Amino acid sequence: MSSVLDRVAVAADRTVSYDVTPDQVYDVRLPRGSARGVTLVLVHGGFWRPATDRTHAGSQAAALADAGFHVVVPEYRRAENNGWPEMKDDLLAALEAIGADPDLPESMILMGHSAGGQLVAWAAAQSGPAVLPSLRGVVALAGCLDLHLTYSLDLGKGAARALMGGSPDDDPGAWTSADPALLGTPSIPIIAVHGSRDQHVPLSVSQSYATKVPGVALHVIDGADHLALIDPQSSAFEAVTEIVTSLGEAPGL
Repeated sequence: MSSVLDRVAVAADRTVSYDVTPDQVYDVRLPRGSARGVTLVLVHGGFWRPATDRTHAGSQAAALADAGFHVVVPEYRRAENNGWPEMKDDLLAALEAIGADPDLPESMILMGHSAGGQLVAWAAAQSGPAVLPSLRGVVALAGCLDLHLTYSLDLGKGAARALMGGSPDDDPGAWTSADPALLGTPSIPIIAVHGSRDQHVPLSVSQSYATKVPGVALHVIDGADHLALIDPQSSAFEAVTEIVTSLGEAPGL
């Protein structure tokens, strides 16, 4: 089975700029078959570094479009050192533009993988219903949801330090404001999905987040590794699709 990182996906139906730089865009894939009336925003991972862009989320996005979702994959500026200020601004700007796109359903779910899990959980804690009134929930896949633990475990060979431009001791306030595990419980459902065999972001990171943030639902997929959650050729991806489908169909959100 080929790696999802190397697989060529069906091209996006359109790409939209939400600001002026080449990284400030989002790809749209339209649903195949019966549309669910939900915009699924996929935020890619890559330990927040510029070497990884939205291309590797293409197979995941195409498969979820096949499942009936309007799928949007935003790009954002990444940096080797202290990229957080621009990154968080880009994420919120992209979500605002996606929410105002007249060709996309108002009902929205955020999904992020790895570093993207940190980003979507952070965005949910920031936005609230006043900013994204139709946000139905967040699904974090193998997410770096506890930023301080990500730093302590030295995941991605210093990825969290590079993101923030230093250690938690250098700027405690900035680290606290960027860490989803320290921002309380968002007003919408948060589902953390993690594979038991993840060697890039260990299960303990999602477990720590679920312990610190009341109301988070933690789903452990036995035997799944880091990339299985975004690989349409894996059984773990089937479980992820079922989770996000159930969230999109849940009443009263």
